Amino acid sequence: MDIMLFHSVYGLRPAVHAAAERLRAAGHQVHVPDLFEGQTAETVEEGMALKDSIGRDELLKRAVQAAAPHSESGLVYAGFSFGGSVAQTLALGDERARGLLLLHGTSDIADNASAPGLPVQLHVADPDPFESDDWLNTWYLRMQRIGADVEIYRYPGAGHVYTDPDLPDYDAAAAKQTWKVAIGFLATL
Repeated sequence: MDIMLFHSVYGLRPAVHAAAERLRAAGHQVHVPDLFEGQTAETVEEGMALKDSIGRDELLKRAVQAAAPHSESGLVYAGFSFGGSVAQTLALGDERARGLLLLHGTSDIADNASAPGLPVQLHVADPDPFESDDWLNTWYLRMQRIGADVEIYRYPGAGHVYTDPDLPDYDAAAAKQTWKVAIGFLATL
């Protein structure tokens, strides 16, 4: 499977490369674009400021440019937190998308979106400061309405980006379970 994996607002950090290696070890080809062009952040606040300084349109343009050379045969889009929102946006706009793996984040769904039969898996902390219960319920219903086949996995007590061992949110047990389930999901696509 060809996977396009997008980083969080922290930028392209070692944990993203480690995730890509984990997916490669499971037999996938993984592309890891650097939407921040070498810049990284130490805190979520720095990361949000960096994201905002580049701008949503420019970040989506960079993401589309990174995905375009690989999308012909159908990509699985994946991402961490902010990267999940980028992955979701691209997957819902790509009729050849083979799947969507969201780690720690979702995004708004365009009114004209359509994703008949698109396999989607979301892994999220419970509670999550960026993904409230009300938001997740609305997101789930909208994804179903546009035809996506959605699974949600929640991890009580985990921090927002709980798969990154270099962040204070890290939760080893939740991360281990997430990767086990996610790799199983990818094997079905």
